[in-house]
Amino acid sequence: MDEPIPVTRDVDWGTAKLMPDVDRARAWLLTIDGAPQSYVDLDDPTYLEFEYARRLAHVLDTVAEPGRPLDLLHLGGGALTLPRYTAATRPGSRQLVVEADRGLIALIGEHLPLPEGSGIEVRAGDARAVLEDAPDASADIIVADVFGGSRVPAHLTSLEYARTAARVLRPDGHYTANLADGAPFDFLRAQVATFAAVFAHLCLIAEGPMLRGRRFGNAVLVAAHTELPVAALARRAAADAFPARVEHGAALERFAAGAKPVGDAEAVASPEPPGGAFSVG
Repeated sequence: MDEPIPVTRDVDWGTAKLMPDVDRARAWLLTIDGAPQSYVDLDDPTYLEFEYARRLAHVLDTVAEPGRPLDLLHLGGGALTLPRYTAATRPGSRQLVVEADRGLIALIGEHLPLPEGSGIEVRAGDARAVLEDAPDASADIIVADVFGGSRVPAHLTSLEYARTAARVLRPDGHYTANLADGAPFDFLRAQVATFAAVFAHLCLIAEGPMLRGRRFGNAVLVAAHTELPVAALARRAAADAFPARVEHGAALERFAAGAKPVGDAEAVASPEPPGGAFSVG
């Protein structure tokens, strides 16, 4: 059997590279301009290499009883890691994935195709525009994992955006987002304040050193109108190879103290990561 070889292609938003994992037969790493975007194991879509993807998966696993099919809207596609995971762990789920980069959609469709009957639809478009067009109460979960380069776009961080997400979610639905920041956490604190203005319950999943300001990193935000499965999330996050904490309640209020919700007019993208924070060789 021929060894898989890397694939490099210019896509709409940069240079994409698919690199085979030497340790796993049909596993691939996707980078855009050197920044890791996705990791997919075609033989085992439940294998999640990136810690932030595991944390998002913890949310998907704990917000409803195991195996129950759900309706998901994914904002940001990459190599479709979490849609594939959900199709494997919650068969029968209906999933719409919105990806702005048509070239990337074509690359993934060609080299990492979805299995037949996956229930996953991939649509080219702007995440905010598709969200605004979505029907009321049509999604159980919205997963936002959108990065323009290595930054979360500003129009996916505002109060108006959060209100639109709340409209599209069912009453017991959940919003979860992969975010990135470092001390003094102006962006992350503002995101907590913004979503707290719309949703009754929030938590933040991140590694302790990152939350203490020792390094730049990812944080997963979870928001809902109903109580969050905080204890279950905390157990799973603590058991990961890189353990994380779940900040909620008074601790999360202290973290965001003084931060104000941001509207479309003043919204800004997440900060540029320091050199090397999110890069691959």
